[in-house]
Amino acid sequence: MTETIINLTTVNPIEFFGVNNGKLDILKKRFPLLKILSRGTQIKLSGAPEQIESAKEKITLIVSYLERNGHMSENYFEQVLGGDDAEKVDHFVERNPNEVLVFGPNGKSVRARTANQKRLAQEAEKNDIVFAIGPAGTGKTYTAVALAVRALKNKQVKKIILTRPAVEAGESLGFLPGDLKEKIDPYLRPLYDALDDMIPADKLGYYMSTRTIEIAPLAYMRGRTLDNAFIILDEAQNSTELQLKMFLTRIGANAKAIITGDMTQVDLPRNQKSGLSTAVRILQNIEGIAHIELDEEDVVRHRLVKQILRAYNRELEESNPQEFRRTVGITKRMAEEREALEGQKDV
Repeated sequence: MTETIINLTTVNPIEFFGVNNGKLDILKKRFPLLKILSRGTQIKLSGAPEQIESAKEKITLIVSYLERNGHMSENYFEQVLGGDDAEKVDHFVERNPNEVLVFGPNGKSVRARTANQKRLAQEAEKNDIVFAIGPAGTGKTYTAVALAVRALKNKQVKKIILTRPAVEAGESLGFLPGDLKEKIDPYLRPLYDALDDMIPADKLGYYMSTRTIEIAPLAYMRGRTLDNAFIILDEAQNSTELQLKMFLTRIGANAKAIITGDMTQVDLPRNQKSGLSTAVRILQNIEGIAHIELDEEDVVRHRLVKQILRAYNRELEESNPQEFRRTVGITKRMAEEREALEGQKDV
């Protein structure tokens, strides 16, 4: 049996071990054949040499990440230790430390945290319209808002417009008290939450009052021409074909748009077809329009969210195979067409 001691003096031990040693427990589960002990700023590994080397490699990646970022979620910690695609995670942890999308209040850095989020940022740089499709918790909206805030701060655009279809997700808000704004704000709350993380409260208030940042339901976009703007259509799976066509034809000069959606969470009435699936199908292979598919490996919420998504997908596959094949087929087709395009570029 071999023993190795690793010093964690360059990072906050609480960030490495987690609250109540939550991350340490994840490390122990990942390497069950090792005896792992923590003492202050040290971690002691005992066991077979090959197991120790594997654990040291992952711990070094985590320490490197914490040195640059200061914080790592339990979900990301678990991915780095050996998620379903460890090479993808390792590559991303070793990224350029200057790859910050935007700095928020108190110097908080907002970065693309997974390989597909990074691809979303890269494609948004090169294309004027980007479709970002993926399940809940994959950071579609958050990354898109960060890109919009960066463009505004860099004076690449004059305004940010954030919009969503005002479709009820199983609950009726019609009898809530208040004026129209107060009635529709619950639909738009996720966009406010993302902005709160990236812009100081006083400055955000100023931007909202001067309409430099505008948040409105999708129906309010009709008849407008959106020039010099970074526009985000969130929850696009809840837009009809006509609504999405209307939105896409609003885009004016020097404007960029990101359309996000999750085809497994369509809240439209059964007799209405989601416009997102149609747009993804007919707008392939158009120069200036990119398509990014995010998946379970991009989940950046609680580490259980990935398992929850898988459980629901299994249930859908068993109970409604036709619907499962339809939703999976959309993302599979996107991946295949993306691979074909990348193959053409290589040639």
